[in-house]
Amino acid sequence: MKKKLAIIGIKGYPYVYGGYETFVTELVQRISDRYEIHVYCHRSLFEERPKIVNGVHLHYIPAIEGKSFSQLSHSFLSTMHAVFTGYDLCLYVNTANGPFGYVTRLFNIKSAINVDGLEWLRPKWKGLGAKYFYWASKTATKAFDVLIADSSEMAKIYENMFNARPEFIAYGANIKEKKTTSNIEQFGIEKGEYYLIVGRLIPDNNSDLIVKGFLKSGSKKKLVIVGDVPYKDAYAEKIKSYACENVIFTGYVTSGDLLYDLYANSYCYLHGHEYGGTNPTLLKALAYKCAILALDTVFSQEVLLGRKHGVYFQKSENSVAAQIRLMDRLPLMTQRLKSIAQNRIRENYTWEKIADQYDNMFQQMLGGKTVPEVVLYPSKQNNLLPNSGEFISTAK
Repeated sequence: MKKKLAIIGIKGYPYVYGGYETFVTELVQRISDRYEIHVYCHRSLFEERPKIVNGVHLHYIPAIEGKSFSQLSHSFLSTMHAVFTGYDLCLYVNTANGPFGYVTRLFNIKSAINVDGLEWLRPKWKGLGAKYFYWASKTATKAFDVLIADSSEMAKIYENMFNARPEFIAYGANIKEKKTTSNIEQFGIEKGEYYLIVGRLIPDNNSDLIVKGFLKSGSKKKLVIVGDVPYKDAYAEKIKSYACENVIFTGYVTSGDLLYDLYANSYCYLHGHEYGGTNPTLLKALAYKCAILALDTVFSQEVLLGRKHGVYFQKSENSVAAQIRLMDRLPLMTQRLKSIAQNRIRENYTWEKIADQYDNMFQQMLGGKTVPEVVLYPSKQNNLLPNSGEFISTAK
């Protein structure tokens, strides 16, 4: 008989909303033959509510709708349902769910949590929100049987700050080879003649810094920004005010083919994400053969193997401008980066490898004979995030 695995903390399945939802979608299709999988979904997001999709059992749970309490209230109610359902394992995503490990522990259910990024440092969580995320992250290290970090650098941070030892299992990406240009023409752009940003228009993705740096660079290429926010927001509106002939905002792109075309035909992908671990958009850029210019963080350095797969800018407009001028002058370098980009995915970030690592971990939690891969951490570091004095002071 298959062991029962519950997954809590995402919007739903099959509802590909963001990184967590993509992760669950990719994971369950590879291990559904090994476990009876139950996914907890936000009831309000589904007009139709089938009980089983692709062999995955679905539970539609209500929530207190709103920016701050929707996910937390949904996870709480899902946990209350789960502990009386008879699961063998629970997998949580999102460090906000840290306290719920005590509930599953109380009911003798093995549980693991993917802690994701440094949520307490994200600008959108100020005051009480930041304090809650820090407390929840620290609590998760004690409440759950297993912590999972999708970056070895994130694992080191949890070791340094909370004396914890997370399992390191990365995020993944799917390699694509097909390339077309017809879809991108709707935005008035041409193959190889634009820089690309993909991500939400929020402060921790540094889109404002990149846009200002691009304009300061004087580049004759265009800048295309894919993404938005699903609410009225002063920061996002300010960024969109820079729209002009050379700065193009596409809004959300829901077509996978169109998004692929935008990545694959870009001159260079610009990555400004600051507080996460292994970022899905950065992996997609590698999987779709992009040259990459990234904010210099330990997370980007880990994914890009230092300077083997990317070039870096510091957190300043002048640095962005200088590096874009450099990229403009070195088309052969961008071509070389594109030619080796997919090698990095094949080496370390395939979903097949990641699914096997999760299965390995689950079997270990259940008392199976499989031995998990040994994770070796380099020596502790003090300056974990360049240009982030706030993080350094928090770590103290």
